[in-house]
Amino acid sequence: MKTDILLYDIYHSPLCDIILAGSNQGLRHLHLDTGHGRREFHISPGWGRDPDFFTDIKQQLEEYFKGERREFDITLDLRGTDFQKSVWNELLKIPYGEVRAYKDIAESTGNPRACRAVGMACGRNPVPLVVPCHRVIGAEGRLTGFAHGLEMKQILIDLERENRGI
Repeated sequence: MKTDILLYDIYHSPLCDIILAGSNQGLRHLHLDTGHGRREFHISPGWGRDPDFFTDIKQQLEEYFKGERREFDITLDLRGTDFQKSVWNELLKIPYGEVRAYKDIAESTGNPRACRAVGMACGRNPVPLVVPCHRVIGAEGRLTGFAHGLEMKQILIDLERENRGI
């Protein structure tokens, strides 16, 4: 189905409901509906529900939660500033089951003093899991900031480490 309007569906993952939204341009939103954290997300009345449109991403999410998938292979339609997109591209380079500090990401974008800006870009990541912002931690290994709650961040880090045998 080819469409330019936003479509959505809800995937019932083992951890929480996940709201998916996108178009023929790619996946634009993946919201972890944890009930915690600081991110609110609302389905727009103009969007159409189409479960079949998201069959591939739902299958990939299922594989991820089972530990069978370490990278996602989907088209993304990311909307953000150039800096945010540069941060999100760096997040895609963090290997499954590993973590990096905000400082590491700041340095890799060529802005070594932009740790807070990296944190803000992570907080605005519209497709967590696919763009793995949960793999970014604070100095000295502390868990800090995750739009969907620190408990979910720890769960995702632990899930990947267990599936990787770490």
